[in-house]
Order: sequence, then C-alpha cells, then structure tokens
Amino acid sequence: MKFAILSRSLRAYSTQRLRTAALDRGHQVKVLDTLRFGIDLSGPEPDLHFRGRPLSTYDAVLPRIGSSVTYFGTAVVRQFEQMDVYTPNTSNGIMNSRDKLRASQILSRHGIPMPATVFVRNRAEIPHAIEMVGGAPVVVKLLEGTQGIGVILAPDFKVAEAIIETLHGTNQQVLIQSFVKESKGTDIRALVVGDRVVAAMRRRAQGEEFRSNVHRGGSVEPVELDPEYAEIAVRCAHIMGLRVAGVDMLEGRDGPLVMEVNSSPGLEGIESATKLDVAGAIVDYIADQAGFPDIDVRQRLAVSTGYGVAEIAVLSGSDMVGRTLAESGLREKDIQVLTLHRGTRVVPNPLPAKELEDGDRLLCFGRLEQMRSMIPARSRRPRRVRRLPREPIHDLPMPESAGG
Repeated sequence: MKFAILSRSLRAYSTQRLRTAALDRGHQVKVLDTLRFGIDLSGPEPDLHFRGRPLSTYDAVLPRIGSSVTYFGTAVVRQFEQMDVYTPNTSNGIMNSRDKLRASQILSRHGIPMPATVFVRNRAEIPHAIEMVGGAPVVVKLLEGTQGIGVILAPDFKVAEAIIETLHGTNQQVLIQSFVKESKGTDIRALVVGDRVVAAMRRRAQGEEFRSNVHRGGSVEPVELDPEYAEIAVRCAHIMGLRVAGVDMLEGRDGPLVMEVNSSPGLEGIESATKLDVAGAIVDYIADQAGFPDIDVRQRLAVSTGYGVAEIAVLSGSDMVGRTLAESGLREKDIQVLTLHRGTRVVPNPLPAKELEDGDRLLCFGRLEQMRSMIPARSRRPRRVRRLPREPIHDLPMPESAGG
C-alpha cells in the first residue's frame, strides 16, 4: 500500500508512530504538509499538486488536520475523495466533529446521550438558557476550542451570565452545557478504529482543575470499557462520518454522556496508558479498507433522474409490520432496501426473509415518487410548557377596592 499522512507536524508523536507502524508493515508512506497542496480543477479530472508538482498516486490517505487549517485541510481531503483515494475520515466527518454545535446537533438527532446543551446568541436569552441546562454551575464552551482551551466552569448564575456576555461581546460563539458533578475531573477517551474500540483510558484532572486533558496535566490510566460505552463510542464515530476517532465520554449516573468526537486524536497518552499498538491498528485497518474509497451516495445517485435515497419508517398500524421484506411490496414499487435500522443495530443488505417490526427504519434507494407516498406526514410536536414556580398567596398584591 502507498500511504500518505496529511500532517503539518512531522516530528509530532502521533505522526511518527503512524509512519513507523506503516514502514514496519512494509508499506510505502509519506508525511505530506497539508498546506503545500494545490487543488487542481483545470483538467478533465480532479487532481492535486504537491509543492508545485503533480501528486503521485496513493492508495490511501490519513488526515491529521489541525483546527487552524480546517477549511483548507478539509478541501484537500475532499479532493482526495473525488479522486477515489480511500480516507478513513471523510471531509464531512472532519467538519462535523470540528464544530461542537454541529456535532451536538447531529448526535442529538440520533439519540446519543449528552450533557444538556443550549446555544443562544441574544443577550436576553442567556438567563433562560442557563435554566434550561439545570442552572449553575454550568460549563461554557467555545465552539472550536481544542485540548481544553475555551472550556470554562462557571460556578454560579451571575458569573455564567457575565462570561457568556463577555464572550458574545468579542464575537465568540459558545455552548452552554450542564455540569455533570459526578464526573468532575474525570472522563473516558475511547479510540475507535473501524467498527471497534481498540483502546480506552480514563483521564483525571490535577487538583481543583475540572478539565482532564493530558495537555493540561491530566493523568491517564487504562480502562476496560463497559459494552454500553464501547457501542456508544463506535456509533458516534460512524454517525460523524469517521472511522478513526477519539470519543470523549463522561461517566454519568445513568451511563455514558458524550462530550466530543475528535477526528485527529492524539496517540501518545492512550498508547502510554494502555501499552497497546494503536498506531498499528489504525494502519492495519486502512490497509484492509484501501480498495474501498468512500462514496457520497447522494452525490453519486443524483444523476439518476427520478430516483434517490430516503428513509422509510415502519410505524405501528403500517401493513408492513409483521411482514417480510419480500412480502412488503417494496421491490414491486422499484424500491431497494440498503440497510435496516432497528434500535442501535444496523442490518446491511437485509435478506428478503427479514421480518419487519414496529419502529424499524429502512434506508432505501428507489423511485422518489413511490417513496414519497410511503413517508408519513410530519406530526406536530407537542408544545413544551415551562412551569413557573407559584408565588405564596401572602406575597401577592391585594386588589384595590372599586372605590379606591
């Protein structure tokens, strides 16, 4: 395999470990500075130049895109995708994970447990936002902070309000998040490669510091992940569009609470804690997948006039409940089921004998006109009413008499 690592830090631990792991396995590997690329859109096919010369052919590329070069870096990754070069982390996946608000919105759509989070911009909405996450103390996060930078614990209401107003005044966008007290100073980092967690560690903050990042002096120890935590970590990475990711979770009273999904996780802390060859696991996975470049299904199928991709829900009362896919009538309507989602399980290319259950979701490709008729009308969401505390009767002003 001819393999490229996109990185601006040739001497960084993670870059060196990945390079060494690839060489030890007999692969050709180059570390390429992300900012030295030129995206060539002038010819008949998408192409890339590096240091002013046409780029040679690569089988796979692993992006290690720093936050300071996200826009250009993801453009380079996107060009590799258009050239059908395999990458475990897509350009969309990197963009999804880099913006904390965007990531939270996507994970929330898929029912991933997270600390209560609110995003507002108007000053008048700040008090209500703090109440919505359970009141102070709250965690205030910059949308694009890394390594614990831009994460502030506000101990009381007034301090939280002042911090948020100050950051808004400097045109910073922030998330307001509940403080999970039982996890103060600790979190779990799960390193996902492909369909499994290859290593996991618990990070502990020093002293009164509540941020457990290794870059902030936090200590690390290996941890044997509960299956629930491992499953959540893998789901988060896949939902984001990542096959190599660090998923950070808090240990809440009711189970894992996802904080962040990192598309360029550092390897030094987790390899030193677990003594595992994480870099080797990443290289082995990429070598195994290199012949299967990622395909943007909607982009590729957009040329099929009248056809497209849609999700069809199998709801109670539907005549599909209790029937097999063969009996559902979908094939007769020119609809092919690509995957069946049942709870947290995903069944790719389900067999015709697969029986459908209430709550199943079918990702389908077929004639849009037929699929449109099968998608139920959007139901009106119930309006959430926030109950205000009742004031004691003796504190209420007495009405004035008619005579004044």
